[in-house]
Amino acid sequence: MRAPATAATLPRLLAGISDEGPCALEAHQRLHGPLPPPLRSKRERTALLDEVERARLCGRGGAYFPLAQKLRAVLAAGHVRAPRYVVANGAEGDPSSAKDRTLMRLLPHLVLDGVAIAGDLIGARGAVLAIGADAHDAQSALERALQERARADEGRPRTELVTVPNRYISGQETALLRCLEGGAPLPRFASPPHQRGLRGQPTLVSNVETLAHLALIARYGADWFAQLGSGHEPGSVLVTLWGAACNPGVYEVEQGAPLGALIDAAGGAAAPLRAVLCGGLAGGWVDSSEAAMITLDNRALSKRGLGLGAGTLLLLPEHACGLAETARMLRFLAAEAAGQCGPCRHGLPAIADCFEETLRGHRGARGSKRLLELAALIDRRGACSHPDGSARLLRSALRVFARELEWHARNGLCPGCEAEPILQLRPARAPRALAISGAREGARSLR
Repeated sequence: MRAPATAATLPRLLAGISDEGPCALEAHQRLHGPLPPPLRSKRERTALLDEVERARLCGRGGAYFPLAQKLRAVLAAGHVRAPRYVVANGAEGDPSSAKDRTLMRLLPHLVLDGVAIAGDLIGARGAVLAIGADAHDAQSALERALQERARADEGRPRTELVTVPNRYISGQETALLRCLEGGAPLPRFASPPHQRGLRGQPTLVSNVETLAHLALIARYGADWFAQLGSGHEPGSVLVTLWGAACNPGVYEVEQGAPLGALIDAAGGAAAPLRAVLCGGLAGGWVDSSEAAMITLDNRALSKRGLGLGAGTLLLLPEHACGLAETARMLRFLAAEAAGQCGPCRHGLPAIADCFEETLRGHRGARGSKRLLELAALIDRRGACSHPDGSARLLRSALRVFARELEWHARNGLCPGCEAEPILQLRPARAPRALAISGAREGARSLR
């Protein structure tokens, strides 16, 4: 396997970005070399699967499930000659995340390489790359890339580009499959996708960032991949940094890098911080006093009841109202629910209503107690994990903003409630893309 000159440095995924727009095929191949030839034998497939397993690459879509385990499950499902499919998930339904759109917009060939290699590994009959209907820049870049590589991909399954509705739930893998089959973006609850996915056949559904990492592992190997990151979570990860950062954007960071190092690499905080939202709308708030102790890996975050989730980090300045930001998020999550079960249909709107009433001081000191009761009623009782994320966000807000909640219970709305939201739930512009390293050395900007 090829070994790049910058084996133990960043950027990796973002190595090909430039100010000139999407990385063209010639430039992509000059950087990484041509796509490895198709896997023609079971022995070749097994060797690459073992390499992916040794790399310990986990999904970057939020669930952090080991990719090798997913690949093996798809191969084991159905009869030997059953048609299998790859679905590359670029729907990115969480509006706080822009990493997947940025990756597809700037580095479409790296994503398409990953799709092709995943198809080789499972012997796929075809592949679908799904993107949100409003990601016009990413769609254009991918369409051009598919035209550029038409000859290079001869002998491999055809990749079809499909747009899906701009819904939060569209990124949920079974809802995505239903979209691709012509239905509404609603989760389904029969067999898992690796058993019965697209067109009823075994299907690998994987996030586009995960597949981009796969494309690099196929070229450079597991040992190269593990030269960055923490011992239990190797490699790098893309994160979207919003809010009170001097240079917000999409960053590539070493897994295990301190959050403080990322903030420093982004030019520091633009204002004194009150809190940080970690993991997107299904994530949780952490007080600014604890932010310096956070490292960007899921094992460490899970000890605080957090996770990288959609790869979003929102820096909340002191002058903003974290409760007002949370109220907008909870209302958005209620509106975007699938509505197929009681927790989604009734529980999430009830939480959004109660939270807003508490914010206005209409429930007094009883508001917090009632919100915790509602969270307990929906937690782990939904048909999918959507209500669980909302409950996690709610509980973290009640804990981190307890002081502000007491003030609201007595006085009602504060000036921050009427201010412009820190997080726009449908960002209109794609952010900048940058890369940092820093799990062991401290951060530095590479772009």
